[in-house]
Amino acid sequence: MTQPARAFSLPSLLAYGGFGLPLAMLALPVYVYAPQFYARQGGARLTLAAIGAALLATRLLAAFSDPVLGWLVQRGQAARPGYRRYVAWALAPLLGGFFALFHPPVLAAAATLCWFVAALLLVYGGFGLAGIAYQSWGAALSSAPLQRSRITAVREGCGLLGVIVVAGALGSLSQDGLSLLFAGCLLAGAAPLLLWAPRPAGSRLPAPGQHPLRAMLAPLQVKTFRALFGVLLVNGVATAIPATLFLFFADDRLRLGPDAGYFLVLYFVAAAASMPLWVALARRFGEARAWCGAMLLAALVFVWAGALGAGALLAFGMICLLSGLALGADLALPPALLAGVIDRAGHGGRGEAAYFGLWNWGTQLTLALAAGIALPLLQWLGYVPGQGGMEGAGGTTALALAYAVLPCILKLAAAALLWRAPLADI
Repeated sequence: MTQPARAFSLPSLLAYGGFGLPLAMLALPVYVYAPQFYARQGGARLTLAAIGAALLATRLLAAFSDPVLGWLVQRGQAARPGYRRYVAWALAPLLGGFFALFHPPVLAAAATLCWFVAALLLVYGGFGLAGIAYQSWGAALSSAPLQRSRITAVREGCGLLGVIVVAGALGSLSQDGLSLLFAGCLLAGAAPLLLWAPRPAGSRLPAPGQHPLRAMLAPLQVKTFRALFGVLLVNGVATAIPATLFLFFADDRLRLGPDAGYFLVLYFVAAAASMPLWVALARRFGEARAWCGAMLLAALVFVWAGALGAGALLAFGMICLLSGLALGADLALPPALLAGVIDRAGHGGRGEAAYFGLWNWGTQLTLALAAGIALPLLQWLGYVPGQGGMEGAGGTTALALAYAVLPCILKLAAAALLWRAPLADI
């Protein structure tokens, strides 16, 4: 049953969407900065293989816990509807895990690896609970195509602002400053969400007596969700590989040094600026077709990064700008499509948490595969961080192929899947 369209004012959308800023601030430090931090600056330096194995193991564990968290949130809705308490419960592990991750004590290598794993699990647990409740909240606000695109665009736009803030901070703040910045933004984003953000107009209770495993996997019975989920997996790996390898590529292939952060800022500013464009294109051509076009643009532009060498600042800047424009669609359109899938399946107002539990599982799985495959593979091929002078298959050439060419192949595969998926009329 489709919910009646609700119009939301910009202040109410910002009260909801603002929490996306601190959640998105986790991405660069955890997924991009932490591997290099522990490879070069940790109390005991870890090998790329050890870091990749730790990231793979923790992300897989987090991935398989997300459907359980989604089921728990959905089950809790039957007793007391509302998503606020789950967000509030997630704040402590988010703060504690972030501080632990970037303030490791001086330990032996094995103990440092254990600390790394424990801190990651704490961050992933808090992020999973907060993300499922937060995204379910947004999906339950409205199923009208225009409104759901506005909700996701404001949320992801705030998220991009958070990424831009942390990208600028990585090159200028110490670990202490970075942790304090995250703590301040997390509390500043949580307060308006918990106090003033709009609530879903109505909620239908989950079906009683359903077996937990069946409840967790129920979205997979929906054909359109399976199609969208397949696109998420392939496209997610394509996006996660360059994110995992960015600092290594910037330092050892392009020799950008401290200027690397500026290119991240450019990339995410372009994504933020493109949000209104993708919302307009989605209104004109549909969310699925607009997203497919963005994937083709990303592949066409980003593949050229593999041909760049040391000092190619202008060319890399143009690639960051144009691929950043495509990123806006990756952020704004898939959650809006998912909200449409949920409503079309008749699960609006009662099943969002189960869908987003599986959705976040897929996201975590793509991150796990990207880190668990790319980092050990590069070590096996002979790439050593900090030795940018190496050339050939065992050096920065392998790094360039893994960073730029492989993701573009996967992007094209995701675009083909999306084009064939039954999502055009969602």
